[in-house]
Amino acid sequence: MKPQPSHSILIPLALLGIALPALAPVSTAQLAASHAQTTPAAPQPARIIAPLDKPVARVNGTVLTDRDLLREMYTLFPYARQHNGEVPPEMVPELRAGALQMIVFEELVYQDAVERGVTVRPTKLEKAETDFRAQFSTTDQYRDFLRSEFNGSEKALNQKIRRSLVIEAALKSEVDSRSRVTLAETRAYYDKNPARFEYPEAFAFQTISFLPPDKPTARNLAEARKRAENALEQAKATKNYEQFGILAEKISEDDYRVVMGDHKAVERSQLAPQVVEALVAIKPGEITTIIKVEQAYTIIRLIQHIPAGKRTFDQAKGPLRKELEKRKTEEVRAALDKRLRKSAKVEEL
Repeated sequence: MKPQPSHSILIPLALLGIALPALAPVSTAQLAASHAQTTPAAPQPARIIAPLDKPVARVNGTVLTDRDLLREMYTLFPYARQHNGEVPPEMVPELRAGALQMIVFEELVYQDAVERGVTVRPTKLEKAETDFRAQFSTTDQYRDFLRSEFNGSEKALNQKIRRSLVIEAALKSEVDSRSRVTLAETRAYYDKNPARFEYPEAFAFQTISFLPPDKPTARNLAEARKRAENALEQAKATKNYEQFGILAEKISEDDYRVVMGDHKAVERSQLAPQVVEALVAIKPGEITTIIKVEQAYTIIRLIQHIPAGKRTFDQAKGPLRKELEKRKTEEVRAALDKRLRKSAKVEEL
């Protein structure tokens, strides 16, 4: 996981790291169960340690602490906040490095903005303060936050909010306004890179599959085949995507059962020859006979046969323009970071 530049400065709540009750994550129990026999045990997650207000960097004499670092780590990887600060251990070094780079960058931007006289309108600051407080469920929760993060000082909190708005204003001027990509530039990229917008022949389909053990006996294979034969009659009785998908959830033995058997679009080159042969012989909405793929028995419902083609500019321009603007934003931010560091004294502690 490579940390990307965060936008915490645009969201005071994320910047300040408020400990609001986490939303319940989407349940993955079913998905985990489907992999229980094939996936090795994952390494135990590391836990992000609670901050001790220990210095982690100094930027032109301004000290940044592990509390600032923790806020940014949660911004880069919000999943950790939902799971008591737990992070996959292999991600911790890069996550910490990315967060440290980000808080140093934001401090450099802030100092440069103050030097250039960037200000925030009082009405905008007042609205941001009001909006921030409104995100707490109760007054007690807000006061608890003030005590834990700012020693009970509402003035210190408001200064932090003001700082985030100054950084936001500076980046809009120094980065956002210089990262826009015109429609003409998007068209030029499209014309120069035609191969990027070509796509191969593919099939979108649902499956119901029956799997024998890793080292099956003739009896195991016969039993799997029998289950598939019984399922075929049920599958042919389904009338649409939802009915077939519900059946897949109930009786299929492969991992795709948790997503109604839906494989989305799969390129022809990635499918077994017998699967391709069966799919080209039916129409969307129709169901194949039983297909044996290695030791598995599969029934397939075709959703769509997608011929090879090329996305038109009208189809591609929306996401392409966003992609080009994201790339340009990263380049402009990197150049700004380099310029600001050139005349700054940055120490990582």
